[in-house]
Amino acid sequence: MVDADQTFVIVGGGLAGAKAAETLRAEGFNGRVILIGDERDQPYERPPLSKGYLIGKEERDSVFVHDAAWYAAHDIELHLGQPVTAIDRDGRTVRLGDGTTIRYDKLLLATGAEPRRLDIPGTGLAGVHHLRRLAHADRLRHVLAALGRDNGHLVIAGAGWIGLEVAAAARGYGAEVTVVEPEPTPLHRVIGPELGQLFADLHAEHGVRFRFNTRLTEITGQDGMVLAVRTDNGEEHPAHEVLAAIGAAPRTALAETSGLALVDRAHGGGVAVDASLRTSDPDIYAAGDVAAVHHPLLDIRLRVEHWANALNGGPAAARAMLGQEVSYDRIPYFFSDQYDLGMEYSGWAPPGTYDQVVLRGDVGKREFIAFWLKDRMVLAGMNVNVWDVTDAIQKLIRSGAQVDPDALGAPSVPLDSLV
Repeated sequence: MVDADQTFVIVGGGLAGAKAAETLRAEGFNGRVILIGDERDQPYERPPLSKGYLIGKEERDSVFVHDAAWYAAHDIELHLGQPVTAIDRDGRTVRLGDGTTIRYDKLLLATGAEPRRLDIPGTGLAGVHHLRRLAHADRLRHVLAALGRDNGHLVIAGAGWIGLEVAAAARGYGAEVTVVEPEPTPLHRVIGPELGQLFADLHAEHGVRFRFNTRLTEITGQDGMVLAVRTDNGEEHPAHEVLAAIGAAPRTALAETSGLALVDRAHGGGVAVDASLRTSDPDIYAAGDVAAVHHPLLDIRLRVEHWANALNGGPAAARAMLGQEVSYDRIPYFFSDQYDLGMEYSGWAPPGTYDQVVLRGDVGKREFIAFWLKDRMVLAGMNVNVWDVTDAIQKLIRSGAQVDPDALGAPSVPLDSLV
């Protein structure tokens, strides 16, 4: 057991950081645990920000990982609303924004990611939004409700998961929605054109207007408020509010200034960590959105920005900090809810990595499973309005077995029988 006089510091007040702190205590660590977050809210989960909380079905308190009393009961010291500005690796200290320094024996970076910004005129107008933090969701929830009451227009830059989920929420409030996307389909770089069109059709049925193969070039306004947007094909679209949903960048500034090894943006960015989530410094670990992990099963370096990675990565890093043997080989997993469509995706198969897509079920009813294959091996699977199959899909991916595509696409053949 790690000595009781040791201090473990966690930088980042999100799900990964909170779960790491929880795991340290659950594993019996009785030294100091200090959790530092630059937001004033205690650690919370991010999926509700674009799902249940945004659409008004969940209360604000439901997003928090633990209630405030839990941290005190488990002797976890919270430093909220206070950013870490520097790491001194030689002295093993972190410096806070107010100049305070805190010594650490082991340090976990769970700094997450931040929304990418539009680099066009007009982004300083009051009606331009991002969605990453709870404060963003607080504001956007009121904005969408007001747009719905006033028949207002929301323009969304980006047809990724956040853009589509906000589009669904906005239509639920009654707002007019236009989505501008440079790729030919939604989610093009995640699930490819074969399945991207499914989401285009879903949203079109609910009144969302898409402009594909198009980029925003300017946001125009008057008296500080948004009036319209212009695109690179010469069109102008009315807009009362604009959401920039063009992806997120890992928050690596601390790691970079302290000299830790990083991964370049062309390869996904992030802090480079091994399978035990250890950085190039043996006393510093990284987990969650910021960590670019050498995945022992997929044999690639992978940075995953989804909820499950924070949920599982934080505890894995905590165990590694305690000296336990850790090999973080979780299959990437995420989920989304849009209108009456619910889906789960397991694996990793961006365009260019697969040579076949196999469909099982009724695509017309949006009740099916899609599989992405390479040389008849399952790289990824997405179940749409079909439940309790994630374990079987992940087992197929882990097996690396070659499967018969016809059997894979036949609902009468149990998935477990194909491994």
